[in-house]
Amino acid sequence: MTSTDRNTRPDRSAGASSGPGPDIRPDQPVGASSGPGPDTRTDQPVGATSGPGPGTRPDQTAEAPSGPGPVTVRRTPALVRRAAVFARRPYWDRPSTAYRVRRWPDLTALCLATVFFWSSLSPSLVPRPWYLQGIVGGITATIGYALGSTLAWLFRAVAPRHPGERIRARCWQAYWLLAPVASIWLISESARMQRRLRVLQDLPPSLTWHTPMIALIALALLVLALVLARLVRLAAVTLIRLLGRLLPRPVAYATGALLTALAVLVGVRDLVYDRGIVDVADRIAAATNGGTKAGVERPGSRYVSGGPGSLLGWESLGYEGRNFTGSTPTRAALTAWSGRPSRDPVRVYVPSTPPVAFADDRPFAAQAALAVRELDRTGAFDRAVLAVAGTTGTGWIDPNVAEALEYMYRGDTAIVSVQYSYLPSWVSFLVDKEKAGQATRALIDAVRARLDTLPPDRRPQLVVTGESLGAYAVEASFGTADALLAGTDGALIMGPPDFSPISRELRRDRDPGSPVWRPQYEGGSRIRFGQFPAADLARPPAVWEHPRVVYLQNASDPVVWWSPDLLLDRPAWLSRPLGPDITPEIRWFPFVTFWQTSVDMAVSYGVDAPHGHRYGTGAVDGWAAVVPPAGWTDADTDRLRAFIGHRGAAY
Repeated sequence: MTSTDRNTRPDRSAGASSGPGPDIRPDQPVGASSGPGPDTRTDQPVGATSGPGPGTRPDQTAEAPSGPGPVTVRRTPALVRRAAVFARRPYWDRPSTAYRVRRWPDLTALCLATVFFWSSLSPSLVPRPWYLQGIVGGITATIGYALGSTLAWLFRAVAPRHPGERIRARCWQAYWLLAPVASIWLISESARMQRRLRVLQDLPPSLTWHTPMIALIALALLVLALVLARLVRLAAVTLIRLLGRLLPRPVAYATGALLTALAVLVGVRDLVYDRGIVDVADRIAAATNGGTKAGVERPGSRYVSGGPGSLLGWESLGYEGRNFTGSTPTRAALTAWSGRPSRDPVRVYVPSTPPVAFADDRPFAAQAALAVRELDRTGAFDRAVLAVAGTTGTGWIDPNVAEALEYMYRGDTAIVSVQYSYLPSWVSFLVDKEKAGQATRALIDAVRARLDTLPPDRRPQLVVTGESLGAYAVEASFGTADALLAGTDGALIMGPPDFSPISRELRRDRDPGSPVWRPQYEGGSRIRFGQFPAADLARPPAVWEHPRVVYLQNASDPVVWWSPDLLLDRPAWLSRPLGPDITPEIRWFPFVTFWQTSVDMAVSYGVDAPHGHRYGTGAVDGWAAVVPPAGWTDADTDRLRAFIGHRGAAY
């Protein structure tokens, strides 16, 4: 055996050289040669090596020497190598259609999701914190992705040809270059627009706006929704495949899709909604309903529910009932403010579950009957004014509304209300909105029936009031503006939700030329709207007849403007001219504006009156316009407004 035979191993390829090749392993430097080196593998091209030798891997760099000798190879870091590969082809194709969860996002869907996220950065009705901006962005991005995915699927189904690899790579490269830069810039711009909105609503312009966190929250919500959707799709495909073993394919497909849809609907409704959101909210509200606000004590007046001689025990009134009756101003306080003799006000409150002794097959009728008995006990029908107050979902009554009327009349008043729920208003709206109108209607009917038994000259003035869901309760009790005017001596309605029947009628039939956020109805002869009531209620200068109805409605109140119609229809409140506290940078986008307004409702109390869902001391001007006492002047209104505005709310 020759020397060459001894140096040549049967498991390696021998390349042409001027002499026998050295025993080089793949992890050793490769020497230059005029042909393929001895480390050349069968799956690599063979050729002359003017640059890196054929034995050099793609992640190595070979430096050609000036003469014969070993070549030095520098390894490229793995991270850089992977980044270079991704830059050339910035997407991944699944190796099999069986991949349902591990799939690269669709470019069309991702582009539309990004555009939806950008649109969510526009300002809405009230300023919102950065974390809620991230939530709005994630929700709207998810909607955009779903729409984009549907469009992409339709395009692939009808298009005869699909983009090639080169076009796909270029499109993805453009997305990764432009989308992050544009997102950062637009998030920064959104902070500027939020500051401008804060100035319009009398808030300090300072704002904490975490750009990275907004993007991360939105991205996390999008990824979570995408994973859940793909898991559902994986489950559906698996079910269809199993059914295909027993049924014909069309039947298996239809059955599997139907069963999957039913499972998702039942799961969302029963598990997530009923046993999740609603059940948790109910537990929290029930625990709160058993407490009492700090500083509120059982009243010593016999003219209020829960006090001495009351048909209702103090503990039975619930959280909001105890707050309402336990904070009734005393005769001494009213006398000290007015400087004239006063009376102890009457406040009657019937909780959502009346005592067993007053139980009835019709629970709202039983509440109303008990309320009338309590009014009789307290002598409420001998007062100058009797007000029926609609409550919010929790049973809350605005203390400024009650106290403004009581101080104005020096206690010669009676206020009565029934509770239909202790749940937060948004939960009450979802599960038992109809109860608000039914309970308040039963109370108003019972009170009017009792008033009809009195001589006309001995009846107190009957007025109604309500805020938020309480406004809906009052409006649902009458149904139309004419019925409201005919059935009362006046009304003060604040922040009525969009679904309230009378306010919808008034905005729909408003006089031509008046904006929806400050509608003028029949020349303002009976009904007027105001955000800044001291000035707004004085317009128009036409004669204002009695009975009167005052609506306090802020242009920036999301409770007033929220509606499912925002999903697809541009609302009238975005038409020019805009409200006085609405930024001109506000825009309407399908789906996006709906979610923005939904989130706005959660932060509508974060501003000061008269903005958002805050109405402050507007009730003073409202009552002064609706049922002013004899001899009441504008100076009295200013004095009472200042008094109530500078003292903290009772609860």
